[in-house]
Amino acid sequence: MSAPVRGRSTRVRPAPNRRPKSAEYRARRRIILRRRLVALLTLLTIVGLTYSVFFTPLLGVHQVDVRGSVVLTEDEVRATAAIEPGSPLVRLDLRGIHDRVAAIPRVAAVEVERQLPGTVRLLITERVPVGSVKMPDGFHLVDATGKDYAVLPTAAPGAPELFLAAPSPSDPATRAVVGVLNELPEKLRPDVLQVAATSGADVKLTLTGNRVVKWGSSDDTPRKAAVLQVLLTRPGTTYDVSSPDLATVS
Repeated sequence: MSAPVRGRSTRVRPAPNRRPKSAEYRARRRIILRRRLVALLTLLTIVGLTYSVFFTPLLGVHQVDVRGSVVLTEDEVRATAAIEPGSPLVRLDLRGIHDRVAAIPRVAAVEVERQLPGTVRLLITERVPVGSVKMPDGFHLVDATGKDYAVLPTAAPGAPELFLAAPSPSDPATRAVVGVLNELPEKLRPDVLQVAATSGADVKLTLTGNRVVKWGSSDDTPRKAAVLQVLLTRPGTTYDVSSPDLATVS
């Protein structure tokens, strides 16, 4: 008798739970569209901010702050700077503003700064006179560079009167005079009433008490000043320090 044949049991595995292909496609598409929308909104925001900053008064100039002016008024400086109210701060021509303000004769130096959200600051340094030259139209103020920068009806207070034919930074006599005055020690300055020169080698100082100092050129001014301070302890009316090693009193 033959043995019975056992049949093989077949197990049917359940199919994985998958969403229809069309549903998966739609989900991916929604993610892509969402990302594109975010990118578009970001781009539009950047464009809008850039346009607002560069082309609208949103970050425009609302104030021009002037610092350091002494004789010049703040309104004079602002008028020369010519900064249009509401002009976009980031598009300002700082070099142009600097050059316009620097062209004011009394201005020795100027710095231009942007300050958010809407301020332009102008830091002014005015020229200081080392002396004044009497001319037909008044007293011309001369600064430490030899520049003739202003005219007053009277001499500059606290500064000596200068005797120069034509004060100018390019004039040898002017350069010699301001060179001496720039290096004079503080102790001597109050005694100096007048300074004269016709060339770069014949500077002469007139001091209080009708005393005259023959200075010569502006070379070796510190040494000449030190020698002069010693000579002034001696009585005399004329002090010659043009050659400091051979200084004389008479």
